[in-house]
Amino acid sequence: MSFTLHGLPVSGGIAIGRAHLMSHATLEVSHLVIAPRLVEKEVARFEEALLRVHEEFASLKERLHNSPGEFGAFIDLHTMILADPELADTPKQLIRERRCNAEWALVQQMEVLVGQFESFEDQYLRERSYDVRQVVERVIKELVGQPGRVALRTSKGVKEEDLIIVAHDLSPADVIAYKDHHVAAFVTDVGGSTSHTAILARSLRIPAVLGLHNARQLIQDKENLIVDGTRGVLIVNPDARILDEYRLRKSQIELERTKLRRLKTAKSSTLDGVDIALHANIELPGDVANALDGGAEGVGLFRTEFLFLDRGDMPTEDEQFEAYRTVVKGMGGRPVTIRTFDLGYDKDLHPGKVVGDRMQSNPALGLRAIRLSLAESKMFQTQLRAILRATQFGKIKLLIPMLSQAHEIDQTLAAIERAKATLRSENCPFNEEIEVGAMIEIPAAALAVGLFLRRLHFLSIGTNDLIQYTLAIDRSDEQVAHLYDPLHPAVLMLLAHTIASAEKVHIPVSICGELAGDPLLTRLLLGMGLRQFSMHPAQILSVKQRIMQSNCAELAPIVRRMLRHEEPGKIREQLEKLNT
Repeated sequence: MSFTLHGLPVSGGIAIGRAHLMSHATLEVSHLVIAPRLVEKEVARFEEALLRVHEEFASLKERLHNSPGEFGAFIDLHTMILADPELADTPKQLIRERRCNAEWALVQQMEVLVGQFESFEDQYLRERSYDVRQVVERVIKELVGQPGRVALRTSKGVKEEDLIIVAHDLSPADVIAYKDHHVAAFVTDVGGSTSHTAILARSLRIPAVLGLHNARQLIQDKENLIVDGTRGVLIVNPDARILDEYRLRKSQIELERTKLRRLKTAKSSTLDGVDIALHANIELPGDVANALDGGAEGVGLFRTEFLFLDRGDMPTEDEQFEAYRTVVKGMGGRPVTIRTFDLGYDKDLHPGKVVGDRMQSNPALGLRAIRLSLAESKMFQTQLRAILRATQFGKIKLLIPMLSQAHEIDQTLAAIERAKATLRSENCPFNEEIEVGAMIEIPAAALAVGLFLRRLHFLSIGTNDLIQYTLAIDRSDEQVAHLYDPLHPAVLMLLAHTIASAEKVHIPVSICGELAGDPLLTRLLLGMGLRQFSMHPAQILSVKQRIMQSNCAELAPIVRRMLRHEEPGKIREQLEKLNT
């Protein structure tokens, strides 16, 4: 029987193949009472399982040569969660106090931690609850004698590259192991756009659809599947007509990708000779290779918080310096924009351990980003010194997130001057003329953009948060996500106002949110006057193609007329005409 499931499109492309069902350990374990004389033996059994999983993670880490940086970062994160006292020690206390079996004690503590993570509003942190579950599942498999090693058993005549992995969830260790097998696609019941499966699938450029809820139960092993990672569609047992249609679409996509690769070295300019800068968003030093492979002319956004979130302690100044230097040298003279950490008390520096007194009712509006940096001056000085030291190795620009007030800008500039002064006193070389810019991601900042233009060297619009704050919508909340609309007139007015205001005083402005990487919006942004885009490396060539087919002089008056509409539907109609 043929049927269709809909999920989250997290990694584009089309895959056609056979289902390969991945088993997972049940976390509904039995509660057994242990005899007093066997309690310490049960504790030892638990410790041995932890040790075996730790050794497995270490072995995986050794195999990660020449792999994207995210791979090692996620293994480090799971290793850290495994070692956290909340999972490594508390279950032992439960075993001793309640005389229970190790599996039950571990699952009880897991539920406590998962509940804490799921209470957060921040999407990234909520999805770390999956990591906790995956680490526990790994240990449970060891305890019951079913280690979580990946094994692919292909049927006669079926190639590995035709296998589509179907799972309730995939851990980083699973995805990394499958990397060596060249599978066609991933589909899972759980996970979101910022989950490790999504990030790793994009790094591997493998189609993936997540959040399918019950695909693992509905699909049988070896069934024929079509995965549309662009639309978030999974078709089970497609008929011949659908299969032919998707084979044609798949070949067209592959042909288009081949054509796009030819644009890698082409100049990014419009038909009327306007040069457009295309930069990459990166999260870790290992992403530099993908940025260059995608044809990036620089790094428009280095999200430094991933240096903090994917480990259990604060990186030292030297460790941060090495990371920044690696990126700058790797980009070979191209500009690198480093954003100071966008952390908050909802994103604790120990992601495997939730600190209760730091929980807030609404962390998205709380002490985060530059607010936290100014409150934690020692931490901020450490990062600023590390960034400034790296400026001697290439062109670095400093980007400050979530600024909204003039006094915040002044305090930030004063903090930068203090960092410079300490480096001068140590005779440490750095670029005295480093450019400092602001993220425009709060409506107040866009409306009062003059405050920023008078004090700073450049602007970068973070459209993800700007849309969320403007419309008061959390797009990770399924009940209101459909109201998240980049084409809402208020959003477009804020974008146009910011770009036009910066253009008047000749201050560079870029967009580094998801809008920058959507080819359907490229001409709209060009018509607004945008001349610098920053996006995921995989999106650069598609956007470049649209730029090379556009004429800025013709687009400007059309877009001005579009912005007069007050209905998103009308704007959408005009946008479709703009792209024909």
